[in-house]
Amino acid sequence: MTINTPKLFAYAASNSRNSINKQLVTHAASMLTGYSTEIADLNDYELPLFSEDAEKELGQPESAMKFFNKIGEADALLISLAEHNGNYTVAYKNLLDWCSRINPKVYQGKPLVLLATSPGPRGGQSLLEIAANTVSFFDANLRGTYSIPSFYEHFKDGSFITPQTNEDLAKVVSELNPERLGL
Repeated sequence: MTINTPKLFAYAASNSRNSINKQLVTHAASMLTGYSTEIADLNDYELPLFSEDAEKELGQPESAMKFFNKIGEADALLISLAEHNGNYTVAYKNLLDWCSRINPKVYQGKPLVLLATSPGPRGGQSLLEIAANTVSFFDANLRGTYSIPSFYEHFKDGSFITPQTNEDLAKVVSELNPERLGL
């Protein structure tokens, strides 16, 4: 009898090569055991700017299909949201728009934890609130959210230097433990 290892699909909603949200999601994913984990880079899913005209011309681009399929293959999702001017980054919003044209249920009912961080004192909370209030429209099973303000004051050498931050993050991320989800 073959036992399938559950899959975690994790990514930062940023196309910055030095994304602090990618550092956060990578650290958070390392707190989970029992998964085969893939940490995606949005740069691997570049797409033209979405418009109805572009959709008529291109149909459903391969990059959007690949990303949508990665979500479908996963058992759980872990996303760290980068905030630009209080909202999604253009790169992620564009990818989300393309995927929603494949199927409005982008998250395909998957359990999801949303994270956010920023160099500033709010830690991406504006976007985290927007996302938490809208992911259900895209068929996400939201299990928790967590924001970390002033990233550079807390994160050093791949980990958070304050034990409380690590404990709080681990508590939220544990909502995706395979045993808790019955995987």
